[in-house]
Amino acid sequence: MTLNERQKKYLRRIGHALHPIVTLGNAGLTDAVVAEMDRALTDHELVKVKARVGEREARDLALTALTTRTTSTLVQRIGNVALLFRPNTKGMSRIVIPD
Repeated sequence: MTLNERQKKYLRRIGHALHPIVTLGNAGLTDAVVAEMDRALTDHELVKVKARVGEREARDLALTALTTRTTSTLVQRIGNVALLFRPNTKGMSRIVIPD
């Protein structure tokens, strides 16, 4: 899913008050982390992730792989915290994104 700047700004405003639900640790991106992130995106649609994985390049690779494996969109990344979005396809969407 591709988001324009207005939509990203809207999601960033909602995500500001959120706390990280999923944490990537020293083990990196494991299948358990991907499964937990998938469940969190299904339940909440907008999720903060804390990535404590080495250097900047390692964090970028881990977050890119996470967005790819969960079919989500990276809305924002500041330091080691990222905000990911995936609309609910099985039911009613909790977050209505402006056009």
